[in-house]
Amino acid sequence: MTKYVENVNTYLSEMKIKQTFISLKSGIETSKLSRILTGAQDINATDMERIATALGQKVEYFLSQDFYVPSLDNAMVAEVAFYAGNPSKQQESFAMKLVDLIENVDEVLGAKDRFMKAIME
Repeated sequence: MTKYVENVNTYLSEMKIKQTFISLKSGIETSKLSRILTGAQDINATDMERIATALGQKVEYFLSQDFYVPSLDNAMVAEVAFYAGNPSKQQESFAMKLVDLIENVDEVLGAKDRFMKAIME
């Protein structure tokens, strides 16, 4: 197993990231990713790049001999993602209504600041 794969496995374990998430985010089939991460299949540069990008890192990060995984307590979470399968048309419609609601709430909350600025002028 290469240093890259060892470091990726350590990172996944420490950060509690599932292979399924990496597969979905990187576009690498789950079975192929599993073979790569167990050392049963050699990894190529393209797959290294895709995995690193899916994890929000550069390839060099996982190639480092002095590899360090930040603790979850100190890690800044910049993105939250999940996969719940393919939504039905009803679920898509509901999700779009929620997005509209959030945009409207944001617009209303932003109106207070605009109103206060207009009064002060």
